[in-house]
Amino acid sequence: MSTLTQDDIEIATRAAENFTRLYYSTYDSPTRVDDLPNFYRVNSALTWNGRPFEGIEGVRELVSGIPTTKHEVQSFDCHPIPGSQPPSLLVTVSGTVTHGKGPAGNPANTPRHAVEGHPRVFSQTFVLAPDPNAPPTKSGEVAKYYITADALRFVG
Repeated sequence: MSTLTQDDIEIATRAAENFTRLYYSTYDSPTRVDDLPNFYRVNSALTWNGRPFEGIEGVRELVSGIPTTKHEVQSFDCHPIPGSQPPSLLVTVSGTVTHGKGPAGNPANTPRHAVEGHPRVFSQTFVLAPDPNAPPTKSGEVAKYYITADALRFVG
């Protein structure tokens, strides 16, 4: 197993920060059904609150079946996984997500404690692998990654 350097950790942290920003802005965009699957590959695994989906088509199926979203990322952490150069990354994200138009978008007769339209706390874990089809990166440059595994769980 190879040893990680301080540069590996700093580059991985930048990659995770860029990934997190791009992923959730894409997820919340009007074009998410077409764009979000680009983060995955045909063999990627996704578990969404206990429901398994596979690959690009599975992601497309999931995203097209849920209302619009607004994510608020509250924190993320990144751990490089030794063994490849650049290393694969384990990225954990926590925050809140609102599905639909928010509480003001609910019909007047919606119970006050209904889940729909209210922020829900989530925890999401990604395993990112270096994309072998991306152009090579220069020293110190953030590598291009794709999602090989993704698990989201609502908390509470």
